[in-house]
Amino acid sequence: QVQLVESGGGSVQAGGSLRLSCAASRATDGLGCMGWFRQAPGKEREGVAIIDSSGTTKYADSVKGRFTISRDNVKNTLYLQMNSLKPEDTAMYYCAAGWIWTLDASFYASWGQGTQVTVSS
Repeated sequence: QVQLVESGGGSVQAGGSLRLSCAASRATDGLGCMGWFRQAPGKEREGVAIIDSSGTTKYADSVKGRFTISRDNVKNTLYLQMNSLKPEDTAMYYCAAGWIWTLDASFYASWGQGTQVTVSS
């Protein structure tokens, strides 16, 4: 099992940017699919973006064109660059690792503890 630790969350105004990081306890090039998920109060956890070991990416429609996922297999770190943030992006953001190419959170077994992102209007 891999340990994942997120960082980079915070409070920003609408239109601002944040960069989230997720440090893995072992080499990310052997982790298959990695992704970012978020959960707002009272809502289910939803997939935001995923990336496979070759760098292929997939995004939720709500963040396409605004968020960019990337992975650095030398630093064993996953990133999420978030631009043009909206109040509806407010949530706890989690990184996860798994083996199924999907934005469905139920297929991921390894999770970080989360980092809070708050966007004010």
